[in-house]
Amino acid sequence: MAERVAIFDTTLRDGEQSPGASMNAHEKIQMALQLERLGVDVIEAGFPIASQQEFESVQQIAATVQKPGVAAFARAVDKDIERAAAALEKAVSPTLHTFIATSDIHLEHKLRMTRDQVLEQAGKGVRLAKRLIGRVEFSAEDATRSDLDYLVAITKVAIEAGASVINLPDTVGYTTPGEIEEMFRYVIANTPGSDRVVFSSHNHNDLGLAVANALAAARGGARQIECTVNGIGERAGNTSLEEVVMTIKTRQNVYPFETGIVTEEITNASRQLSNVTGLPVPYNKPIVGRNAFAHEAGIHQHGVIASRLTYEIMTPESVGRTRSELVLGKHSGKHGLAKRCEELGYTLTGEELQRLYDRFIELTDRKKEVFEDDLRVLIASLRHENFETYRLIHVRTSGGDPTMALVKLQHGEDTIFETATGDGPVHAACMAIERITGVSGRLSEFQIRAATPGKDALGDAHVTVEFEGKAYYGTGASTDIIEAAIMAYLNALNKYFAMTK
Repeated sequence: MAERVAIFDTTLRDGEQSPGASMNAHEKIQMALQLERLGVDVIEAGFPIASQQEFESVQQIAATVQKPGVAAFARAVDKDIERAAAALEKAVSPTLHTFIATSDIHLEHKLRMTRDQVLEQAGKGVRLAKRLIGRVEFSAEDATRSDLDYLVAITKVAIEAGASVINLPDTVGYTTPGEIEEMFRYVIANTPGSDRVVFSSHNHNDLGLAVANALAAARGGARQIECTVNGIGERAGNTSLEEVVMTIKTRQNVYPFETGIVTEEITNASRQLSNVTGLPVPYNKPIVGRNAFAHEAGIHQHGVIASRLTYEIMTPESVGRTRSELVLGKHSGKHGLAKRCEELGYTLTGEELQRLYDRFIELTDRKKEVFEDDLRVLIASLRHENFETYRLIHVRTSGGDPTMALVKLQHGEDTIFETATGDGPVHAACMAIERITGVSGRLSEFQIRAATPGKDALGDAHVTVEFEGKAYYGTGASTDIIEAAIMAYLNALNKYFAMTK
């Protein structure tokens, strides 16, 4: 019988530290619910001491999810641990995850502490966490650059203090598969009481080895792997959940383990995260990329037609993908739309469904076929509209140098028209919006991508706009890329109003 490897998902904590990947509380809860459907064992919800917003989002996630455990991150200091414990008060299965660095590099340059001082603080931190929350995970930050015998010593201290899980992370993505496997074997073999705890592996992808290192750690004795959806995270990212899980599932002869992941929910999780953060999934990303199951070369196509086994080592259905997209059109009803949204992993309120249906009908007037990715973009766009103060009714641009824009906005019961000129259609439209609202913003980032193939594809726009020196993120979707960009700008402006007025 295969041994169980637990999946500890840190998308909402370490993953969110990826530049541009921040999520609001509502988005985090929706992502947590998708992770619950995915079947992860533990959701690391955040770092409560970081801010009041972070504390509240961890608190809300802890009170919402039922099946997975919920973890909160904390340095091995009293104030962090107490704050994390308070955030986890309503969790069904809480884990307090506390850490301290163990490499001489960190001790000298960051902590300015001796090895003995770190041992003492680690033990004190774990004991406090244990008193407040029954299940404690201890992490030896930068373990892969730490002295092996010192790792044994601090692991012994943490176990004696009451830790249930010992994490030996590759914090900077430095190690290699052979090294990390040997590290786990050595620490487990030489630490008294190691049989009473679960060893965990948390890896970063700075050398592109995070997945390989996580799997090697499992061969060395780790029975929990810490990872993120799409591999998002600081710098080059974290261990990719989907790649680890599907490697274990596909290569049982090499990795004789099992996970509790519902693999058919992998694609839903990947695409939901991408839509929420605005970070696109590379086309060639294993498992979840658009081209992961695409065959263009004639010899490959011939082989696949004869037998999918020739060029596919897993089925697209096993990760929640289909051979052909479900196509929706103007004759589709609200109930069918709701059912498809549910299948895609979205739980919509009655009001959200009605607004989505209205937008969906509008879209079918512009394009013949509406695809799954179109729906995902529409849903993400609608949820950003919860901040709505001004709503775009119409935009029209003309001319070249300068470009003129006519913008029509709704503000409460009022409909307001304004015109302006600018260096291009987006600039001109933004200037018209500024005249209407009396607020000037600076567009610092602008991205647009097609959600689906074809000339009538839905354009998915993402912008960062600075108002009064503070950056606000906005998104918009339309078959007209100018309109999508303006909707995204307006979405950022509405967030500014929501947070300052």
